[in-house]
Amino acid sequence: MSNQARSIIVTGGAGFIGSHLVRRLLADGHRVLNIDKLTYAGNLRSLADVSGHPSYSFLRADIADAPAIHGAFSSFRPDLIFHLAAESHVDRSITGPMAFIGTNVTGTAVLLQAALETWQRHPRPEGFRFIHVSTDEVFGALGDEGVFTENSPYQPRSPYSASKAASDHLVRAWGETYGLPFIVTNSSNNYGPCQHPEKLIPLAVTRALGGEPIPIYGNGTQVRDWLHVLDHCDALVRVAAHGRNHDTYLIGGGNERRNLDLVRELCGILDRLAPKPAGGSYADQITFVADRPGHDFRYALDAAKVSAHTGWEPEITRSEGFFSTVEWYLANLK
Repeated sequence: MSNQARSIIVTGGAGFIGSHLVRRLLADGHRVLNIDKLTYAGNLRSLADVSGHPSYSFLRADIADAPAIHGAFSSFRPDLIFHLAAESHVDRSITGPMAFIGTNVTGTAVLLQAALETWQRHPRPEGFRFIHVSTDEVFGALGDEGVFTENSPYQPRSPYSASKAASDHLVRAWGETYGLPFIVTNSSNNYGPCQHPEKLIPLAVTRALGGEPIPIYGNGTQVRDWLHVLDHCDALVRVAAHGRNHDTYLIGGGNERRNLDLVRELCGILDRLAPKPAGGSYADQITFVADRPGHDFRYALDAAKVSAHTGWEPEITRSEGFFSTVEWYLANLK
C-alpha cells in the first residue's frame, strides 16, 4: 500500500491472523476498525498492546448481522477491507456445519453488500479493494507430487472448505456483477504466536507440556505447507498495494512437512528448551488416533504469481519460525 494513511476494516481482527494484521496495519500508520464477534477463537488480549492506539477501534459484531455491518461501514467509510472473519476448524465443521454456512457464506454476502454500497455512495478511491482471505483447502487434496496454482479447480471435501469455496465464489460474483474491486487470496497453513490451541502446533505443544497424549490423525503422513503468520500478513499488505484488481493470489510458505515429522520436530525443540524432569522425549507422548473423515492428504501452493506481482517472499525460515513459536508458547502458557 502507499504511504498515505487509509481507513481499513479488518474482520476477524481478534483472531489469530487478524490480530497480527491489525498490529501491522497500525504500525504502518493506517486507521483500523476491527470487527469481530469474539467467538471462542477471538481474543482481545492478543491486541492488548494496541488497544489504546488512537487509530484503532473495535466493534463487537457478527458479520452476518446486516444492520450492524451496514452501520459500521456507513460510519467508518473504509477504502480497504481485509475479510478474515471465518469459522475455520475442519473438525468443528464436521460436527456443526451450519455455523460455517452462517458465518462464512451469509456473513461474506453481508460484507460484500455493505462494501458495495460504501463504494457506490462515496467517492471511489483508486485503491479501494475488498481483500478476501481464504484457504488452500478449497482445492481439495494433492497426491505425492504437484502443487496448486491459481487455475486449479475447486474440489472442497469438508463443510469448512465448501463454505470457504462458496465465499470465494460470492466475492468474484460481486466483482463481476457489480464491479466491486476485489482480490482473493488462498493461503497454506499458518502458524505462529497467539494461535488457538485447537490447531495442530499449539495443540501439540500444550499437550506435550501437560504430560498428555499428543494426538496424530491416522498414520501422520498427511502433508501441509506451513506459513508463518507474519509472512502471511506481509503478503496481504503487498497484495493490497500491488495486486491486480479482480485477481487471485496463492500464498504459500514453501515449507512442506508431514504432520508426524512436524510434531516430532516440535517435541525436539521442547526437549532442548524445557527438558522433562524425569528424562525422555516429549515425542514419547505421540499417540495415533482415528483419522478425520475426508482428511485431505496433501496441500502445496505455487506462490510464484504473488512473488512476481508484489515482490513478496517468505522471510522466516522453518527452523527460526518453529523455534520462536515454541518459545512463545513456553512463555505464555502460564
